[in-house]
Amino acid sequence: MLAELKDLVQKGLFTQKEIKQVMKKRTAFETALVRRIAKKNDYLRYAAYEMGLEALRKKRVERLKLPRSTPSVSDYALVRRQFHIFERALKKFKSDVALWIQYIQVAKKEGARSLVGRITARALQLHPNVPSLYILAAQHELSHLSPSAARTLLQRGIRLNGDNVEMWREYVRMEMGFVEGMRRRWGVLGIDLNGKGKAKAQENVEDGMDDTEVEQMQGEAEGEGDEAEKARREIMQGAIVKSVISNAVKALPKAELFTSLHGLLTTYPVPPPFRAALLDHLHTLLQQTLPTDPVAVRLTATRLLVPDLTGEALVDALRDANEKMSRAVRQACDGKEVDVNGLASAYSLFVKEWVQKDELDDSIKAYLLTSMHVLIQHLSKSSPPMVPAPILEIHLSLLTTNPKLRTSLPYAKNISNIARRYTSLQRTDAGLWIARLEAEQAFSTASSVGEGMSVEMHKNWEAARSVVSGDDVVRVWTWGVTPVEDINDEAEAKNTLHLLGELLAETLRMQDTPSFRAVHDHLLKNCASLLKYLSSPQDRTTYYRRLSSAYLPDASTFKAFFQTESSLPAGEESEPLLQEIFQTWRRRDIVEASLAWAGWLLGKGRGKEASEVIQRARTEAGAVQGPEQEQRLEAGWVAVMGELEKGGAKEAESDEEMHDA
Repeated sequence: MLAELKDLVQKGLFTQKEIKQVMKKRTAFETALVRRIAKKNDYLRYAAYEMGLEALRKKRVERLKLPRSTPSVSDYALVRRQFHIFERALKKFKSDVALWIQYIQVAKKEGARSLVGRITARALQLHPNVPSLYILAAQHELSHLSPSAARTLLQRGIRLNGDNVEMWREYVRMEMGFVEGMRRRWGVLGIDLNGKGKAKAQENVEDGMDDTEVEQMQGEAEGEGDEAEKARREIMQGAIVKSVISNAVKALPKAELFTSLHGLLTTYPVPPPFRAALLDHLHTLLQQTLPTDPVAVRLTATRLLVPDLTGEALVDALRDANEKMSRAVRQACDGKEVDVNGLASAYSLFVKEWVQKDELDDSIKAYLLTSMHVLIQHLSKSSPPMVPAPILEIHLSLLTTNPKLRTSLPYAKNISNIARRYTSLQRTDAGLWIARLEAEQAFSTASSVGEGMSVEMHKNWEAARSVVSGDDVVRVWTWGVTPVEDINDEAEAKNTLHLLGELLAETLRMQDTPSFRAVHDHLLKNCASLLKYLSSPQDRTTYYRRLSSAYLPDASTFKAFFQTESSLPAGEESEPLLQEIFQTWRRRDIVEASLAWAGWLLGKGRGKEASEVIQRARTEAGAVQGPEQEQRLEAGWVAVMGELEKGGAKEAESDEEMHDA
């Protein structure tokens, strides 16, 4: 280091005192790197420090306005040291892809072109199945005007990662860039799509070409025959890009690929005719490959809804998209082996997206809602009625959240009637019942009981709980319960605990249903979270005993009780209650219960007791549950000790001298 540090002082960029500080910091970093078990963060912190040092050097060079001279050792030594640190890190962590990518980005930032190529080549040898490395390598080649090398890299990456959407997207992007570059070059030559024309002097001058180059290029263009002209036409019309898109669809016929390529084609800067030809080809393949896929149907229907549309063009495109998607839902309900709910969800989300746009005119929003209503009526007249739940749920939600719009629609004057009719069509759908409860609560005129919900709303909520099934059952059961984060005082917490107790008793009557365990556990965990609002340890103990004996908690519920009690401020938690929870919990999961209790004891400085708990658990787990549970206990105990050590290290880092040492 001596030569570079001496040079920095001689140039006046750093003082002797600053150089000593640099040496002190580097010594600390180097000391950290020679530990027995290397840590990646030590290398990254070291590299970040050197990057900051190089940035400071550059700023001081600009501020001091040093005269240009022959580059000396300090001009490149700090950057070279960054690369050296990354090389040392990669010797230890060859399998860390993120580290390779960071190294590549640092080399790019410093303009080390040849080094970037070498790093990417080494990274690809070790990680041939990582698409991001191929993309980085191809981008590097393209930035240095090597499209053939970039093409070779992407083709190799696709052979090994043919199921990766991003790889195909980058390959299409590269070929589009290649065609666009050719178009500009032929524009300089004056060659149109028919292969005719002369070079334009003005364009040549703008491109900085001299007369000799122009004459040479004109001679090349004139010397080409009919086959070359035909090839030019095909290239300019997108033959290469279309071929790549076709191969991508053949290798990966998924909606995600079409969505990604559609986004690329609509945003990449190319002439409108070229873009239109590529989009036509993509959507033709889409119709052939995924004719009934919900994502594909929406992509095709909304093709004309580009971001810049306004006025009549927007209205026409929106009407066309709406008609295509609603027609697809009708046909799906009449056909077989089609994802009706998926198409209904896609159409509903399309309408929801546009109705929620503030800049859209209310008359257009009313048209979309009316169109959805007409579709619902059409589907409900079938025998039997076949109305997908997503359409009903989103239509009802949009009417609820847009009261101004609802009043302008004659069929939507009575929201309660609509909500009841919809839930009669799909009685068990939890999401639809949530939408009904929200709608009736928003427009209810019935008086409430005290400060709670009205008697009518309470009956509706009870009716919903008795029939719902599916993924959103828990949301229905907790709909009328005050969220834990909204509880303000102990009295409110006790009222909510009382309501949760009633719901828990109700769930015991549905033990034979698939949703019982999810609902029961969720309600119990809510109770556990509420216990922290009770100031008296005796009250918390009483509630805990009542909940654990009257209902059916599992190991995860006892974990929630333990976490709630142990998270209270020091001195407010109840050790007898924690020990009681631990004793009950360990009967269901001795490993996790013992780790939690031992960790709490260790945090209180009672290491001997914690060790005894782990030793007893080790004996019981090994004898009763086998070596796998014993290994799980050992790994968990190491993790607990590591967290404690990490907490101590953070406290030590607050002292700068200790950190340097």
